[in-house]
Amino acid sequence: MPETLRRIVIENSDEISKKWLEEITERRKKDYTSTISEDLFQSTNREFVNVIFSSINRQQDTEVLNDFSERLIHLGWPLSYITDGLQIFRRVTIDYILSQSEQVDTEHFSRILRVVDDWVEPIINQLVNEYSGSWEHTVSLQRMALQELSAPLIPVMDNITIMPLIGTIDTERAKLIMENLLDGVIKNNAEVVLIDITGVPVVDTMVAHHIIQAAEAVRLIGATCILVGIRPEIAQTIVNLGIDLSKFPTKSSLRKGFIKALEMTNRDIIKPEEEKAEEVTNILDSLK
Repeated sequence: MPETLRRIVIENSDEISKKWLEEITERRKKDYTSTISEDLFQSTNREFVNVIFSSINRQQDTEVLNDFSERLIHLGWPLSYITDGLQIFRRVTIDYILSQSEQVDTEHFSRILRVVDDWVEPIINQLVNEYSGSWEHTVSLQRMALQELSAPLIPVMDNITIMPLIGTIDTERAKLIMENLLDGVIKNNAEVVLIDITGVPVVDTMVAHHIIQAAEAVRLIGATCILVGIRPEIAQTIVNLGIDLSKFPTKSSLRKGFIKALEMTNRDIIKPEEEKAEEVTNILDSLK
């Protein structure tokens, strides 16, 4: 019976595909695919149904399934597109086979259901596994790229570097901040490091603890940290939490912190000429 049903489905693939495409198109009005261009939507659907029939006809051609899932990931289609599409195909195929049957009883219906499930389930499993694996790999690469940008150490002058922090600081990121600070201080021969927390939305006890640890580690290798970007609400939170930041200098803005760093490295801003004064002012303004 399985081979007989397979032959019926393959020989009538055009009609089954037409019904499947109609249901997919109708569903589009209510789900995520409504934002996708009509040409891309139709071409992807045609490829999808061709992949399904190809898999049924060749009894699970893994290469075809893998290639299709990779293309979906590159296009940014969600996993639910695969699962929804295969469930609709299952229903449409069963309905079509039943419509061609001369006699339908419970036993006949159960056999049809089992045969179609045997076709569809392996496709679902392989596509979902391939999709999930590729997606996890993509997310992993993106996470690594973000980590490289999440705690940059930027040398701005001899012996002075800046680490601008943006977003939430958790334990994993705090470890990365510590590593980048220590490596950067040694690599750039820095004497002063400005840690700018202007872009950190919340400074709680844990965040402050991580910053203090990083500053202490930097001090142990012969450099000094200046914490800058302390907004009034952050200052109030630090006081209310009883956090002790007295071990290293703090400034309200990066500009003030940079001036303090110049003093700590035995330098000062002088204005021998109007042109040079304007150049120094522009540098400081760019650090606001």
